[in-house]
Amino acid sequence: MNEVVNERAAAADWWATAVSRVEPDLIELRGEPVQDLIGRIGFAEMIWLMLRGERPGPRQAALLEAALVSSVDHGPHAPSIAVARMAATCGVGLNNAVATGVNLLGDVHGGAGEQCVGLLEEVVADGDAAAVVARRRAVNKYLPGFGHRFHRRDPRRDPLLGLVSEAVAEEVVPGAHLRAALEVERLIAPVPMNIDGATAVIYAELGFPAPLARGLFVLSRSVGILAHAWEETGQGRRNKGPIPPSILPTWL
Repeated sequence: MNEVVNERAAAADWWATAVSRVEPDLIELRGEPVQDLIGRIGFAEMIWLMLRGERPGPRQAALLEAALVSSVDHGPHAPSIAVARMAATCGVGLNNAVATGVNLLGDVHGGAGEQCVGLLEEVVADGDAAAVVARRRAVNKYLPGFGHRFHRRDPRRDPLLGLVSEAVAEEVVPGAHLRAALEVERLIAPVPMNIDGATAVIYAELGFPAPLARGLFVLSRSVGILAHAWEETGQGRRNKGPIPPSILPTWL
C-alpha cells in the first residue's frame, strides 16, 4: 500500500507546477480562480500573471500591451509570415500553418529582442556604454536592436520610447535600460533603434529576463501569422511557392 502511495506521490511531483491547478470543478491560474479572471482581466495582464505569478499595475500592463501590439505583423517580407502563408495552401490546418511560422522565429529572425535585452543589461551592469559597444563590435559590427533592413527609421520606435519615457517620469519603471539604449543609439548614430530595440527596452524595464523577450515576441507575432494564414486560405491558391510560377529561379 505504501508503495502505491509513494508511486502516486512521485507521479504527482513529476508534474508539480505553480502555474495552474486543475481538479474536478476547479481551475486556478497562479492561485486565482479562472471565473474571477474572466471578464475582469485583460490579455496582457493575463500574460504577466501567468509568467510572473502576480498581477501587474495598470501602467505596467499598458506598457506590456503596447510592446505586444507593436510587434504583431511586418507583412510577407518577414519569413515567418511568408512561410505560414505557403503552409496554409498545402492542405494543413491553421494550427500547422501558425506553427510553421513560429518555428522560423530563431536567432536571426525573431531573436534580436532577446539579444538586445542582453546588450542593455550588459551596458547597465558595466556602466560604460562605449566600452560595451567597442567589445561587441570587435566581434560583430551588428548590434541587435539597431538598424533595419527595410526602414530608415522604424515608425514603431518613437511611440514606444515615448511611452517608456512617460513611465520613467512617473516612476513606473526605473529608466536604466532606456538610458542605456539611447546612449548606444547615440554612439552608433546615424543607425537608429528598431522595433526589437524599443520592445527590448520595455521588456527590460518591466523586469522580464532576456529569454522571455523572445517568448513575448513569439506571442505577439503569432497574431499576425494567424491573420495572414487565415487570409491565404481564402485566396484559393494551392501549393503556393515563394515565387509565382511564371518566374523561374536562376540556374547556377
